[in-house]
Amino acid sequence: MKIGILGGTNLATNLGNKFIARGMDVAFGVREGFSARKVEWKILKMQNHNVLNYADAITGSDVIIICCENEFLPVVCKYLKEFGSPEMLFIDSTNGVNDESVTCNTTLIGQETGHERVFKAFNNLGIDYPKSDPLALIKETYFCGDNNKDKLVVKKLIELIGFKAIDAGTIKNACLLEAVYHLSKEISTTKSGDCHFRLMSV
Repeated sequence: MKIGILGGTNLATNLGNKFIARGMDVAFGVREGFSARKVEWKILKMQNHNVLNYADAITGSDVIIICCENEFLPVVCKYLKEFGSPEMLFIDSTNGVNDESVTCNTTLIGQETGHERVFKAFNNLGIDYPKSDPLALIKETYFCGDNNKDKLVVKKLIELIGFKAIDAGTIKNACLLEAVYHLSKEISTTKSGDCHFRLMSV
């Protein structure tokens, strides 16, 4: 299985390195004009890992994980529509703007690409992860999507890199997962420190 990770963010390099450490074939897709000035990106290039443009990273991948900033999401969707295939699994790891009038990113990706195999996962980490979690307190991530067979794939990918996978139901709940992320950020602002949710069952 080949994983394509789109976006020049901390989350992209962190997830990518975790998958690489588990022996997965990973291609990183970055925007045109992206400058790999951060140490993490320079290391990836020095180790001859695939840091490609969006089109080349998408082509040939089985699973696409979207980790880009919101401003580049429309461009990513354009490339996904053009170079993606129905056999691919899209995993949205982003969070839209905290505004009720704005469509959540996962819904937007589905609408813009027309793709049916779209899931939400890893968004509780945030695109600046692991900087948002310096003490490595986050041990779980929520995921949602409609196809039970694909759910097993997503669950295995989450668990492969050391997170507990929590099934949050169908894809319509993607907006709720984004809301949970935004709530954690609001609380963090009030408390002047990072805040993370943890699911407890009794």
